[in-house]
Amino acid sequence: MIRYFSITFLFITTLSFSQEQTQVQDTLILSFSEYLGYVKKFHPITKQAELTIQIGQANLMKARGGFDPKVEVDHNRKKFKNTEYYDQLNATFKIPTWYGIELKGNFEQNQGDFLNPEAFVPDDGLYSAGISASLGQGLFINKRMADLKKAKFFREQTLADREILINQILYDASLAYFNWLQAYTEVKTYTRFLNNSRIRAEGVQRSLEAGDKAQIDVTEANITVKNRALGLEQSKVKLMKAALELSTFLWLNDNIPVEIQDNVIPELDIESTVDKVLEISGLPLTDFVVENHPKLKSLNMKYEGLQVDKRLKANKLLPIIDLQYNFLTQDPDIIRSFNSNTYKGGFNIAFPLFLRKERGDLKLAKFKLQDLKFDIDNERINILNKVVAIYRELESFEIQNQLIDEIVSDYTTMLKAEERKFSFGESSIFLINSREKSLIDSQLKAISLQNKYLKTKAKLFNSLARDLENL
Repeated sequence: MIRYFSITFLFITTLSFSQEQTQVQDTLILSFSEYLGYVKKFHPITKQAELTIQIGQANLMKARGGFDPKVEVDHNRKKFKNTEYYDQLNATFKIPTWYGIELKGNFEQNQGDFLNPEAFVPDDGLYSAGISASLGQGLFINKRMADLKKAKFFREQTLADREILINQILYDASLAYFNWLQAYTEVKTYTRFLNNSRIRAEGVQRSLEAGDKAQIDVTEANITVKNRALGLEQSKVKLMKAALELSTFLWLNDNIPVEIQDNVIPELDIESTVDKVLEISGLPLTDFVVENHPKLKSLNMKYEGLQVDKRLKANKLLPIIDLQYNFLTQDPDIIRSFNSNTYKGGFNIAFPLFLRKERGDLKLAKFKLQDLKFDIDNERINILNKVVAIYRELESFEIQNQLIDEIVSDYTTMLKAEERKFSFGESSIFLINSREKSLIDSQLKAISLQNKYLKTKAKLFNSLARDLENL
């Protein structure tokens, strides 16, 4: 009768394996690399990250606009009761330069019966060409110079911020994939052991009918089947939630969300490819340069922008000294007509007596720099310690994985030995179920440990704030 039970066990196992093979042929594997490729290309957050670069470029363009040449035309005319009081035209072309100097060309033409005497010009108009300069405030730095410098730093900052944003969404997506893999593997584990418990229950039932087993053995076998079925249902719910979480990261072009179908499964042999996909292979701790971290780059660019602000505030302590000088001529085609005997010029000087506003602004700018410097120093240590801790954690996981593999192998050996003893009538269903429960627990622990190991690799990827260039 025991031989009959063993043959039945082998037949049912073979049939179950054949059904699994048929199911595998109908499934589609969503590899980790392919999945992250979709996330990086189509996820709204990655597109939002690209906008930060465009915002930086737009700010730079806006700041460069402060140095655009300008054409200004001012025309005023008054006519009343057939009397032309005045008709004044003033056209100016200005070219701002880097330092506080502005080149200017002007054409002025005025006529009328009631002109101010200082507005009298030749009938064909009066031309002028000259320069205006700030010799105090605005000579070495002014607002348009500061805006342009800050815009350049901001553009570099947006590049670093983009890397951080994309890295974070890829990290979150990786965690979702690893959770999906864990849930799928647990479902497979429970399914396999549920089939085993059903086979044993059927064998015990046949033994009962043959008079070799008691009813209590059948009850015990059925309890095991129900426990395995309960574990399977719980793992299926977990898999459903993990698949939905994964779907939140999957999008197609034109912002179309994608939902994972039941026949799509994760990549099972992921440990051999995860380092390559996350581009963390061949990166020893000794090669890590904390100053190249995008977070520090972003903070350093912000610091440089505040340095420009401080220089601008310090420049406000200088007096305002604005000079202008313009050559005048009515014959602009003749170069020698521009001479120092005909000119229009002037200057403007202003200087606050106490400079309380200016000195207060400068102190605030220095405090902002000091505050940010503290943040940079703190962030540098945090990043370095975090990366070192993750490298140490990965080294520990290598040992843990080896140990759990050995534990699973030992429990498998014990279960097989118990089944062999049972085939000789020297064991019981209770002992087999006990051995199998220990094996299930160890395999679930191995699956959980694999999940933690993969997540730690993702944490390393996140701590390094790397962008995936090969996707």
